[in-house]
Amino acid sequence: MKRFLRWYFKTPLILRIIVSFVVGSLVGGMLWYLSQRTGETEVTGTTALEKVIPYISPFGQVFVHMLKMIVVPIIFFSLVVGASSLAISRFGRIGLKTIMWYLFCSLIAAVLGTCLALAISPGAGADLDAWQKLVGVKGAQADDLAREASAEGTLSQLLLNLFRNPFEALATGNFLPIIVFAIMFGLAMRVLIEAGGEQRVARLEMLGNLLEACRDAMFKLVDWILEYSPIGVLALTIVNFALYGPSIVGPYVSVTAGVVLGIITMVFVIYPVLLWVVTGHNPLGVLKRIKEPMIMAFITRSSAATLPVSIKTAREELKIRNELASFSLPLGATVNMDGVCVHLPMFAVLAANMFGIELTLGSLTLLVITTVLSSIGAGGVPGGSLMLLFIILETMGLSGQQVAVIVALALGINPILDMFETMNNITGDLVCSYVVATNEGLVDVESSA
Repeated sequence: MKRFLRWYFKTPLILRIIVSFVVGSLVGGMLWYLSQRTGETEVTGTTALEKVIPYISPFGQVFVHMLKMIVVPIIFFSLVVGASSLAISRFGRIGLKTIMWYLFCSLIAAVLGTCLALAISPGAGADLDAWQKLVGVKGAQADDLAREASAEGTLSQLLLNLFRNPFEALATGNFLPIIVFAIMFGLAMRVLIEAGGEQRVARLEMLGNLLEACRDAMFKLVDWILEYSPIGVLALTIVNFALYGPSIVGPYVSVTAGVVLGIITMVFVIYPVLLWVVTGHNPLGVLKRIKEPMIMAFITRSSAATLPVSIKTAREELKIRNELASFSLPLGATVNMDGVCVHLPMFAVLAANMFGIELTLGSLTLLVITTVLSSIGAGGVPGGSLMLLFIILETMGLSGQQVAVIVALALGINPILDMFETMNNITGDLVCSYVVATNEGLVDVESSA
């Protein structure tokens, strides 16, 4: 047993994760196939799949919960340390440049998603009976999302949500207020330090050292959790494939193909071109160094849950200095949602085709702008983009019932699309951070890759 454990821990983590994903997908697919063959048992009325999943699912959920356990403190400590480490004169320029890069990439993603949606034209001439069957299955979930979106989904409410009781936000994991408070707290520390006063500066530096020590302790927790990640990935993959099976077949194929094609274009064309043009570095070398958080994002479907791995990779692989990585990546995990910007226009065009809405140049421009702005409030959690569909579709003039139909359709395919979207989001965060770090001289070791 000891020999096996030594071999296991010497094997590179990324290889263990990939093997776990492959094995999990095969086992999950087999369970799905068997459940379709056997159906319900005559005695209990339940499928064999429903008996097996409860024993497997907790191992994956534990992994996601462990990641989420450390997300909030990492966001808080990282942003405070990052904001207080940068001189005020530099913070304004670097902070503005980071946000502008995020918005620029989101705009490219929204335009790309809209163009692909128009080219593919999902739903055009489709058999609506196939869609209606799925609406009947997912309609109740769509109604629940509609009520939740009406309570939190408007742009004005998203703006008000930036400024909440910080202790309430920390307790509930509400990321936007945490980000705003942590940045303001760190900036207040920096302003007081630069104002001078020997005794006050000494106290603030002690506080800064304490917060930095807390952040480093959280990173050590990340190392421990990552050692468990192959088990969590195995369980999550088995459950996902066992429950959803080949759900991208049939009426979903055009939507899925469009979103996946757009995300592949962003990750392997748009980002590499930006890296090469702006930094002059080999983009394939950069993408190779960030493969671990990309895979983790694909599995967990959560930018927030992947954040600890992203920060660790930025520091150790990309050599981005702490003051930038601690600021840009927590911010990007909440506001930079390039995958969502590819995703939303696809369902908007689907809705237009289904309900006979004419898309003019003006309406398409509004679609792109609304997509970019609303994506800021997506939240780095699985399925976070679903509520944004209400904003996008209501802007197009759809009735509440029509919106619920589209959201019900999106629910059926969302678990699969979410994997690709989240990988895109995390890749965009790291690429943008690396670009800013390179331009601002915040990379400790220049890579020749």
